[in-house]
Amino acid sequence: MSESIQTIPVSTSPAYAVSIGPGLLSQCGQRLWEVLGRCRIAVITDDTVAPLYLDAVSESLRSAGVSVSSYIFPAGECSKTLATLSDILEFLAGEHLTRTDCVAALGGGVVGDMAGFAAGVYLRGIRCVQLPTTLLSAVDSSVGGKTAIDLRAGKNLAGVFLQPAAVLCDTDCLRTLPPAIFADGAAEAIKTGILCDESLFSLFEDGTLTAAPAKVIARCVGYKAGVVERDEKEQGERRLLNLGHTVGHAIEKCSGYRLSHGHAVAAGLSIIARSAEALGWTEEPIAARIAACLAKNGLPTGTEYPPEALAEAALADKKRSGDSITVVIPRRIGACELKKLPVRELQALIAAGWGG
Repeated sequence: MSESIQTIPVSTSPAYAVSIGPGLLSQCGQRLWEVLGRCRIAVITDDTVAPLYLDAVSESLRSAGVSVSSYIFPAGECSKTLATLSDILEFLAGEHLTRTDCVAALGGGVVGDMAGFAAGVYLRGIRCVQLPTTLLSAVDSSVGGKTAIDLRAGKNLAGVFLQPAAVLCDTDCLRTLPPAIFADGAAEAIKTGILCDESLFSLFEDGTLTAAPAKVIARCVGYKAGVVERDEKEQGERRLLNLGHTVGHAIEKCSGYRLSHGHAVAAGLSIIARSAEALGWTEEPIAARIAACLAKNGLPTGTEYPPEALAEAALADKKRSGDSITVVIPRRIGACELKKLPVRELQALIAAGWGG
């Protein structure tokens, strides 16, 4: 019996559905036609994903009677820039897309950010659909409507909220992922387990993720959907999803974005867990358990960049407000809290968990 398609509704404004299962890219034409109606679709992707999936997606769309064009940019975080955004916008304008048309993001987190941001500002906003091809984009970045680019001062400092019209997560894509890219997604899923679900976290501890990726994706998406529905614009509860990201983004910046997002977040998760435990903020010992889980899944548990450099890099973090910054503190596996700290205390917080 073939694996069934799971559908998770996201009740934002507008509402949409996340479909998870095999073969969805080859079915995307009919499925998107049912959601979007008659329109033209501009597929935005990168030069890693395009050779793998662009032809199949374009063929499916054309078979459903959809007019398709495509834009390909160089893969990697180095493309999350104003220059790339400008090129995509010029492409959309050159294709004469109108407000009834749509952008499709075919790829991982960087593609989702770039295509979503472009759709959000082109003609003051047109529709966008997400077609995630990595575990990271499937469990996290394709859902929730956050899009952004990096500035010289830091990561994700310019962006818009644009909820997608649909998300089609084809689990067959996971078969083509190199281990390091798969591990990037594991970092975000492990984060979700630390936030809300010890049983999900345990799937990574015992190594059963690869046997049931759709189950993991669905649980992560279901949790995030609920958070986004309650706090769409990240005014409160949604900030919990930034667990590990303040330090992780700082590590990315210090590395010149050579270290991937998932690997940087993993190091950030381990550092903040050690810090919380060292400062007596946890309900039970958790740092060693988190570090062991990350290491089992091919992820780092620390960084070479010293606390002072990380604290300086984090000063441009979006979660800073005046002279304070809000960090996410794990209390135990399955429960975290927001903690507001003076910026001057950030270096000491990082230093408390930096070693080990």
